[in-house]
Amino acid sequence: MLLDCAGKPLDLSVPHVMGILNVTPDSFSDGGRYLDPAVAVTRARQMVAEGAAIIDVGGESTRPGAAAVAAEEEIARVVPVIQALVAELPVPVSVDTSKPEVMRAAVAAGAGLINDVCALQQPGALAAAAELRVPVCLMHMQGEPRTMQQAPHYADVVGEVRDFLARRVEKCVAAGIARERILLDPGFGFGKTLGHNLSLLKHLPMLHELGLPLLVGMSRKSMIGAVLDVPLEGRLYGSLAVATLGAWLGAAIVRVHDVKASADALKMVAAVQAAE
Repeated sequence: MLLDCAGKPLDLSVPHVMGILNVTPDSFSDGGRYLDPAVAVTRARQMVAEGAAIIDVGGESTRPGAAAVAAEEEIARVVPVIQALVAELPVPVSVDTSKPEVMRAAVAAGAGLINDVCALQQPGALAAAAELRVPVCLMHMQGEPRTMQQAPHYADVVGEVRDFLARRVEKCVAAGIARERILLDPGFGFGKTLGHNLSLLKHLPMLHELGLPLLVGMSRKSMIGAVLDVPLEGRLYGSLAVATLGAWLGAAIVRVHDVKASADALKMVAAVQAAE
């Protein structure tokens, strides 16, 4: 399957790495490192050289307890970086946002995919995405970023995530977004306990029942810290393990911080999948 990201195709027949580029002061892992557009562009170049097939630019942290950012500030953070990356890099650039104003500004700057942790539920987001005609990634989240980890509860986490995503796909198609432009993200760490996250990963193939490509993001997250009892800087090996498992269980895109190591791991997954 080829995903047309504003003229830059992404072949989803093999698993790919999405490199994380947070142009924020407060993201949980790399907040403040890439606020300067020149530094951000240098980091994106490095990630592409290391094997990233798409770069995901975000201007607002969605970690638990993070402060909200006005649309104008988010636009000021992401648009200069997106413009520079689109002009220079051969790979697609996505924008990590839930705000319709930011979606419009980012796509006008050249972004080829909208990656929305709110699954186009914010006022005006669904209409904006339909109008912009670029692919969208719909993510599941219980609650909202500021409070999502206070007391997440599910009777059946896999079934509830699957059903939510199915309903959002129906809304998108009804609004005029073609199914071939939709990706799905179960939302690891977004309103979920460790047990919920592990169950979602184990049963990832159940989400394939929806018939759409899956994107997963577990890089350096607290689920890894909880299992391994390691701080943020010690989560590389755990991140590689869950990235490999995610790709083996069918994820088309794995969103990561550590691109070179993850790209190597996914190449091995693709090689084994392709073997007789």
